[in-house]
Amino acid sequence: MRSLAWVTDSTSTIDPDFARQNHIYVVPLRLILGEDAYREGIDITPEAFYERMKNEPKISSSQPPIGEFIELYESLKGKYDDIIAIHCSSELSGTLNTSVHAAEIAEVPVVGIDSRAGAFPLREMIKSGVQWHKQGDTIDMIKEKIQTMVRNMEFYLIPASLHRLHSSGRVSGTQLLLSNLLSIHLLLRFDEGKVIVEEKIRTFKKAKRRIMETVKQDFEKIKKVCIMHANNIEIAEEIRQEIEDADPSLKTEVMTFIPVVGVHAGEGTIALCWIKQHPAFT
Repeated sequence: MRSLAWVTDSTSTIDPDFARQNHIYVVPLRLILGEDAYREGIDITPEAFYERMKNEPKISSSQPPIGEFIELYESLKGKYDDIIAIHCSSELSGTLNTSVHAAEIAEVPVVGIDSRAGAFPLREMIKSGVQWHKQGDTIDMIKEKIQTMVRNMEFYLIPASLHRLHSSGRVSGTQLLLSNLLSIHLLLRFDEGKVIVEEKIRTFKKAKRRIMETVKQDFEKIKKVCIMHANNIEIAEEIRQEIEDADPSLKTEVMTFIPVVGVHAGEGTIALCWIKQHPAFT
């Protein structure tokens, strides 16, 4: 069996122990609060970030510096037969391109994969890839299966703050004004790596009902649903209970959203994600 290393970023939410045991190397994104910069998952926890965020008007995020990737790839040179670099959506961040470019500078061959998302689905792609490698799949087979996961992924969000989306360029000033006047809630969806507006709904309750209707349509095609929240555990647990009541056999997981989502969508944001089963996964 050829040896395999994984390079990813902190949006993957990979457990550090699992990473160490499976040759997964995580490069952290940067979170900026006021004049302070933090490495996501290292210098600040999601809980601490959301607490600081409440009273800090100047908030942003950035991809890791290329030098950090170059240093990592230099350290991996000659240690593995293959390396997969899989990162958050290239439509939302330049992290994947930076990672692949750094590997070229370090003269280390890598196979780059765009997860077209981040958080739960990115984590599941890596964990599945690790298992497929242990089963004897080649790197090309693993890449093809992960890309199938990408195509079978459903990821919906109800952002808490249109102001945060506006400041990050996700909605226009006109959309923000109209939404505020009409008390509109946006239902967002990942589509080909981009976050698009799926529907504009008058109340949060109706937006939550709509996202539940969507996931229930796929119950027979999925094994697990992840409910992600940006410091909104009560609503996340309500949704988890509703899913379990509707289908007790379905696995559920509640996850605190990566801070970078809070930067762009605001504290209180709720999301649901699931990956539909496919014959290629067996």
